[in-house]
Amino acid sequence: MSSTIDLAVRDDDLDLPDRIARFPFPFVRDTYRYSTNVEPAENPVETAAGGWGRHSVDIDGHYLDDLAERERILGADLTRFQSLPHMEIAQWDAMVTLMRMLADAYPETFALERDGEARLFVNRALGLEQSFVFGDRSTLPDPPLRFIGRHLQEDVVLLDQREGALWGDAGLVTFAADWSLRFDVGMSFRQIHGPVPRVHTEGVIPRAEQFLMGLQAGQCYRRTNWSLSVDRRLDQSTETYPEWGRDRRLLAEGPLEDVGRRLHLRVEVQHLVRLGVSGAIMFLIRTHLLSFEDIARVPEWSGRLYSVLDELPDDMAEYKGITRTRRPGLRWLRAHGSVRP
Repeated sequence: MSSTIDLAVRDDDLDLPDRIARFPFPFVRDTYRYSTNVEPAENPVETAAGGWGRHSVDIDGHYLDDLAERERILGADLTRFQSLPHMEIAQWDAMVTLMRMLADAYPETFALERDGEARLFVNRALGLEQSFVFGDRSTLPDPPLRFIGRHLQEDVVLLDQREGALWGDAGLVTFAADWSLRFDVGMSFRQIHGPVPRVHTEGVIPRAEQFLMGLQAGQCYRRTNWSLSVDRRLDQSTETYPEWGRDRRLLAEGPLEDVGRRLHLRVEVQHLVRLGVSGAIMFLIRTHLLSFEDIARVPEWSGRLYSVLDELPDDMAEYKGITRTRRPGLRWLRAHGSVRP
C-alpha cells in the first residue's frame, strides 16, 4: 500500500522514489538548536526533493511492514502499551479521533460509519471491519488505544491535564528513540524532558507545556525532531539497547563504504491534538528513516546535513546518541555528498 502527496518534485533533473520525495527533511538552516518549533498541522511543506505534511496521519509504502513490526514487538513485550486507569475515556476519544483522521485523509482505504450508538470502522488495506459502541470495552478485541495501534504507523502518547501540568498517563509506543514508555508513564511533562540538555535553562520546556495546555478542542499542531540511526531500525527503545547500541560502535569502526548504506537520518514528525471528549492531548510520533546514500541524491540536503552535524554542540550530540556516528557520517558526506569546502 502506498500514498502520494500532491507536491511535484521541484528539480526536474531529479528522478526520486517516494521514500525520498516524501521525506520530511527537518533542517531549514545550517545550524540546529532545541526549540518548540511548533506550527499548525496539515499545511504542506515543499522541500528540495518534493514535499510532505498534508495529513496529520501518514500512510506510506512501509505501512504493512511497519504494522507487522509493531505486532512483533508487542508480542515480545506487552509493556509497550501502558494506560493508567483514569485514561479509559481518553483511549476511546483517541481511537475514534484517529479513525476519523484516517478516513478523512485516505477515504479509499479507511471508513468510519455510525448507526445510532454503533459505529463501524473499515480498513480495506487489512481487509478488516470492526463494529463497536463507544465506551463499551466488550465490543472491541483490545483496549481502544491498542486496537487503533494496529492501523497506524504512528506511536501514540496521551497526556492528561491536571494540577496545572501535563502528565504522560497512557501510550502505545513501539518505535521509541532511546526512551521507554514503561519508565515514563505517570511522569509529568517536565519530568519526562528532564534529561534534555539546554532546554530548561533556555525555558523551552515550560513554554512548550504552556502552549500545549492552551490548545482548544480539535486544534492540531506539529513539530519535528531528529537523530541518527544505524540501519532502518524503528525500535530503538531503552529496553532493546543491547540489540542496537553496539551497531553505533561497529559502524564507527567499520569501513567507510558501509556508512552511506547503513547510516540513516531519523526524523520524527510529531503531531499534538487536543481531544474533544476527554480533553486529553494526543501526541502522535511518526518515524521516518532515510539513508545517507539517499540523502546524497539531493545536493541541498547533503550539504545542509553536513553543516548541522559539524556544528552541533557536543552535549546535544551526546543526548541524541550520535557521538559515535556523526564523525563517520561527516567523513562519508565529505567523500560522497555535495559539501562545500
